[in-house]
Amino acid sequence: MCGIIGYVGPRPAGPILLEGLKRLEYRGYDSAGLAVLANGGLAVEKRPGKIAELEDALDGRLPVGSCGIAHTRWATHGPPNRVNAHPQLSADGDIALVHNGIVESAARQRPRLRELGFEFRSETDTEVLVHLIDLAFRDCEALEDAVAGALAQIEGTYGIAVVSSRDPGKIVVARHGSPVLLGIGRNDELFVASDAAAVVAHTRKVVRLRDGDSAVLTREGYRTFDPARRAVRRGSQTVDWDVRKIGKGGYDHYMYKEIREQPSSLRDVMRGRLLEDEGMSRLGGITVSDPDLQAVDRIVITACGTSWHAGLIGGRMIEDMARIPVTVEYASEFRYRNPVLSPGTLVMGISQSGETADTLAALREARRRGCRIMGIVNVVGSSIALETDFGVYLHAGPEIGVASTKAFSSQVVALALVTLYLARRRNMSLPEGRRLVRALEALPDQVEEVLDADDRVAELARKYGDAPNFLYLGRGYQFPVALEGALKLKEVSYIHAEGYPAAEMKHGPIALIDENMPVVVLAPRDVVYPKTLSNIEEVRARRGRVIAVVNDRNSEVVDLVDDVILVPRTIPALMPVLTTVPLQLLAYHIAVMRGCDVDQPRNLAKSVTVE
Repeated sequence: MCGIIGYVGPRPAGPILLEGLKRLEYRGYDSAGLAVLANGGLAVEKRPGKIAELEDALDGRLPVGSCGIAHTRWATHGPPNRVNAHPQLSADGDIALVHNGIVESAARQRPRLRELGFEFRSETDTEVLVHLIDLAFRDCEALEDAVAGALAQIEGTYGIAVVSSRDPGKIVVARHGSPVLLGIGRNDELFVASDAAAVVAHTRKVVRLRDGDSAVLTREGYRTFDPARRAVRRGSQTVDWDVRKIGKGGYDHYMYKEIREQPSSLRDVMRGRLLEDEGMSRLGGITVSDPDLQAVDRIVITACGTSWHAGLIGGRMIEDMARIPVTVEYASEFRYRNPVLSPGTLVMGISQSGETADTLAALREARRRGCRIMGIVNVVGSSIALETDFGVYLHAGPEIGVASTKAFSSQVVALALVTLYLARRRNMSLPEGRRLVRALEALPDQVEEVLDADDRVAELARKYGDAPNFLYLGRGYQFPVALEGALKLKEVSYIHAEGYPAAEMKHGPIALIDENMPVVVLAPRDVVYPKTLSNIEEVRARRGRVIAVVNDRNSEVVDLVDDVILVPRTIPALMPVLTTVPLQLLAYHIAVMRGCDVDQPRNLAKSVTVE
């Protein structure tokens, strides 16, 4: 989850590292620091808080040197303070390490290292690894050998970058479970990063290390090694977006920009993939043969957070249209509960970053049990993309706001494309396929129409934004939307909110409803619409204040509720895309009104690369 940036080349490293940290801040913003090889030693500065705190501490006096590493932290071990901030240093200050991941064996190794004379200054697990590198360095001269010796002694996950004044002009990197890439610049410049956002201002040519790989970077070039430390060439890729894509584009916040980008991101996920005449989708990432697809008798979708909500919608689509049984699992629970899997089970992982540790681990467990695995991810060349048998890229572009918006709607549409692909090969008729294709094609313009109601949603935010609690209710396809709407409000405004199936409200949550409780009800006219009306009446009977999201201006709901948000009509399976957008806007406007940090909510980070 933490952000890592490193540089070696002819230019001063300090400004490049600081710039890279700013572009990585969405990965963690508890503390930040940098270490630069300068004047025969290591110049180190670190501070708790956001990158601005580090920048203020430096006050323009950046270390002078052309090789260095930097880090922005999401705390796992020890509170965010200066001592726990990275880089973590060896006792003599000759080794500096930045780390994304968790050293799970740290608690067991501290006593042994203390017996050997090492003192611990921080509460981090990372300091154990620094001391192990220092210990291994006593028996070798090359930094990469010391790092390899230390890594062989730990258990856990890591993406690391290490520099040392004992072997200057060199950055050693390694990864196991946490992403690391190399940026190949011009004029003998090389970069290390946990995310391409840190380097695209300088180069779009990247080499993504695979799990277990390591690399050594110097002014003379770079070398990559496989898990057995054999030299190996890893192919380079070109990042398909540039630095302009990670700017705010004139908006006040990334979250708002990304909400507004959804019409274009939906067009991008569908571009070249819809065949209206055939009522079919074309998914180049799915290379598995038709007989293999026909043999699939069950699908397990596994994901976390917002991606899990998209998976709930996708699972219902697949069951409704392709008639394949689907189970949707929290990835964090999947591999620890001994799931029943068979050779006919397809396991599908959904992740915006393609690096979500729990989802990646779940997919690896499924592969170990003999299942075919599929990925739906946004980041090309990410770990999940590399490890799955086949999959679909979202092409939604970088998402910087920590609260996911455009990735969610793109995931739902990608799942609709997969559903169409499967259903047309099984039981869906040509007219039904064409109907779904036309509905998908109309969706971006319909989202534009929803966004035109932004002022109305902002007005509702002012009316309800002081409420301490919210309840979100939906049925059928709208239940996951209720979960997602509640999650967005919690993430960015810190208001307690819960999403529930509307009928389940009377089995407990109805006890909370009074005149101070806003209740957001997803009430499009669909097969469960009459039941949703009854649920609204139950809320009104307890004096709850109801905000209804509807797709029919003449709906009976309009006369029952306090406030209405109108969205266009589409088929039930795609309605979640349209009903989610106003809930994203509502969360955003309430958070802004309350003075919250919309793009970097407290305690969160964008890409969850630790379990």
